[in-house]
Amino acid sequence: MTTLEKGDKAPNFSAKDQDGKVHTLSDYKGKKLVVFFYPKANTPGCTAEACDLRDNFARFEANNYALLGVSADNAKAQSNFKNKYEFPFPLLADEDKAVIQAFGVWGPKKFMGKEYDGIHRTTFVINENGIIDEVITSVKTKAHAEQILG
Repeated sequence: MTTLEKGDKAPNFSAKDQDGKVHTLSDYKGKKLVVFFYPKANTPGCTAEACDLRDNFARFEANNYALLGVSADNAKAQSNFKNKYEFPFPLLADEDKAVIQAFGVWGPKKFMGKEYDGIHRTTFVINENGIIDEVITSVKTKAHAEQILG
């Protein structure tokens, strides 16, 4: 699905989080950045994935990582999701799908025999210089932190 690969320069993005604060790639220069795309806030798989990242947040911080969640949900849905589960990281409300398309994670999907377009659950690990270190397309929702941190 995604055309971005390890070694590629991460797309420069700009999007608002659940509180209306704008985040850009350059905001994270000097930090490792985990950008995780998920289909929909408050659904079982997305909740499991984000809660696993939350539960391991101290490990990420100790290793100079910042985390950003991204879906096409509106700011209110993202805010509710973040508050309900007390996520310590921002969730981008990418309603116009600019970030989603820049990273190439929008496309045809199949679920219960139906085909439709949607967000592919994909995580990008970006180094301190804005270069993609890893692209994870087979996300283990309940053990995602382990996939990233090893």
